[in-house]
Amino acid sequence: MLDFQDLFQWDRFITPTIIKTFYWLVIGLVVLFGLSGIFSALAAMAISPFGGFILLLSSIAGVVVGVVFSRIAAEFILIVFRINEHLGAIRDQGGMR
Repeated sequence: MLDFQDLFQWDRFITPTIIKTFYWLVIGLVVLFGLSGIFSALAAMAISPFGGFILLLSSIAGVVVGVVFSRIAAEFILIVFRINEHLGAIRDQGGMR
């Protein structure tokens, strides 16, 4: 859990605790943009059925790709912090001289 005192200590990072919140915010934005694209595609189908269908497929694919890439980015950030913690543990054990 994140305490107010953690903001002034440099032994512990706060990013791993708040990355989940940012991940869910990004997922929400991706879904909202996807829904916007889907509604635009449905409106475009009235003008050009084929163009609207292509826009619909690309909006759905964009949502899927956005969700996957946001998960990859969040995991990459967490991995970087985990590597840092492991390297600190190795240093504390005296493994690096």
